[in-house]
Amino acid sequence: MSGVTQIVLIIAVIGYVLVRRMTGQPAEAKRMLVLPAILVVVGLSDLGSATRSGIALTFLVVTTAIGVALGALRGLTIRLYHQDDIVFMRYTWVTVLLWVANIGVKLGAGALLAALDKGTDSNNAMFVSLGFGLLAEGLVVLAKALRSGKQVVWKTGKDGRPHERSQLLDDLQRRVGGRGWLR
Repeated sequence: MSGVTQIVLIIAVIGYVLVRRMTGQPAEAKRMLVLPAILVVVGLSDLGSATRSGIALTFLVVTTAIGVALGALRGLTIRLYHQDDIVFMRYTWVTVLLWVANIGVKLGAGALLAALDKGTDSNNAMFVSLGFGLLAEGLVVLAKALRSGKQVVWKTGKDGRPHERSQLLDDLQRRVGGRGWLR
């Protein structure tokens, strides 16, 4: 995948996530887990020159770790509320600022890597870092949602259909006790 195509796709993914989550949406486990997993798989399959040198591999590991940490922090800042006995989530301005910091770190690290290792295309690692960061965010939000005492859905129903539930999520929610707090 070319660098320009990849950057356009990354901007589209981030834009989609920001717009949807700023307006509020159901805390859908499928969206919080599957999209990030797909991004990781796509990124891992297209690493190319991002792992050809020790410096590039180090940058990949460090920026991914930072992305995971910032993703977890974003997850902590997301506001949960309930509507029709279902958990909903909404980004806060702090969440958006953490996204800006995440993008800044990734772009800065990419520029530094390009200066240190001329043959490396740092864009190839963007999907990996983005995917793991979104996965960390999703896991934190999911953990908060499971403790809310309200229903966490696997997938929201469309066109009047009922929401899809997951036996695994229901069992997890029973185990964590649904302590009834929403933030």
